[in-house]
Amino acid sequence: MTVTQSLATFIVSLNQPANIPQQVREKAKLCLMNGYGIALACFDTPYAAVAATAALAIDGEQPLGATLLSDGRKTSMLGATLANGALFHGRAQEDACGAAHLGAILIPLLTAAVESGHMPIDRMLPALIAGYEAGGLLETNYAPATTPVGLRASALYGAIAAAASASFALHLTVAQTAAALANAASFAGGVLQSFEDGTDEWRYQLGIAARNGWVAAELARAGSVSAPCAFEGGNGFVRAYARQDCDVQALTSQIGKTWFINRVVFKPYPVCAFNQSPVTAALRLRARLNGKLPAQIQVRMNPYETGYAGMNSRGPFHSVSGTLMSIPFCIANTLIYGPPTMKKMMVFDDPAIQQLVDRIALVPDAGVQRLCCEIDVQFDDGSAALTESLQMTIADYNYSRDTLRDLILRVCAEVGVGPAACTAIEQFVDHPAQVGLQTVLDCFAQLRLQCAHASL
Repeated sequence: MTVTQSLATFIVSLNQPANIPQQVREKAKLCLMNGYGIALACFDTPYAAVAATAALAIDGEQPLGATLLSDGRKTSMLGATLANGALFHGRAQEDACGAAHLGAILIPLLTAAVESGHMPIDRMLPALIAGYEAGGLLETNYAPATTPVGLRASALYGAIAAAASASFALHLTVAQTAAALANAASFAGGVLQSFEDGTDEWRYQLGIAARNGWVAAELARAGSVSAPCAFEGGNGFVRAYARQDCDVQALTSQIGKTWFINRVVFKPYPVCAFNQSPVTAALRLRARLNGKLPAQIQVRMNPYETGYAGMNSRGPFHSVSGTLMSIPFCIANTLIYGPPTMKKMMVFDDPAIQQLVDRIALVPDAGVQRLCCEIDVQFDDGSAALTESLQMTIADYNYSRDTLRDLILRVCAEVGVGPAACTAIEQFVDHPAQVGLQTVLDCFAQLRLQCAHASL
């Protein structure tokens, strides 16, 4: 079978609950819980308002559509997906599957689909799993080749993940699902330059990927004739983007066995996924500095991470898009002020931070594994040098429910969201059909009301 046929057969098989291991189902619930919880904490970021304005200009208000969560008005399902994707991505603290942020693509899409009547709520969780598996398969195998040349994994693999979720949501046949995946392979793409320039395009890439994935599925349902070798063909997805041959057997043998959703990690801080470990190491080092700042700092990390767009930026900084990506900024900010918050990441002209940034040397080192880092510091007063070596794996960020709950409570408290909303979200992810999506929508409505009162 081709790649699209193999993936499609697997996606349709998820209609049988017995084909989804309980561990996978639980991880999907945690992804859903994290997605909504982080989105609540993104409420004071400006990107959803920009996307909502664009969505309303394109599709107008539609009372029977889906809610713009930061706005309260309703527009088309795909318009809401665009705006809500920007909301979920507002803190850059959504989940990560390798270099791709699939949850902030899939959850806004499926939420809008349920609310607007395009999908029954009981299909939400397996549809989410379908998306993580399709997107995760391709990201795991090809992101090491596509990311270094400037292609953003979220946009590139997210459209395919969204097509997988949409195909399941729409109850497509195997043939239709294969066509949807092939369509998405033609619609996928997105570059990393906005990270270099500190601009905002990347905030909106997730909503675009989600929309393209749903359109891919609707076209398939309508009867599109789509390339059977969309991935492995001589001019297909893998050859075009990864610049290598697609080993169909090696790729498809992983489907339904690896369960890529288990690679999904959660972020403790509102910085790039690749900055989570440097920040953690800097926090440990800060506890040892006793208030003294180093004269020189050397940071060793894997070249895949140090080579990512914006990671070696040294300023001057003018946007949070720049600060959250910069390894030197994140380390300097943490050493001086402690755990990063959105408020701290939005101070762009702090001379103390810039002075420390200028002392930091970032060293690509293939001997350092991804998610790990080593920080060496020296002082100019004769004090002994210090080293903080952090060895982390996916397991360290693959949080238990209790740890994730604590993370969401902490992050939501930053913006005045109380524990009641977090509890309601958790109840929904455990019993979506019984609790109902309105419970989730009400959490955002309450936050809109709270913000309105605060502005009076």
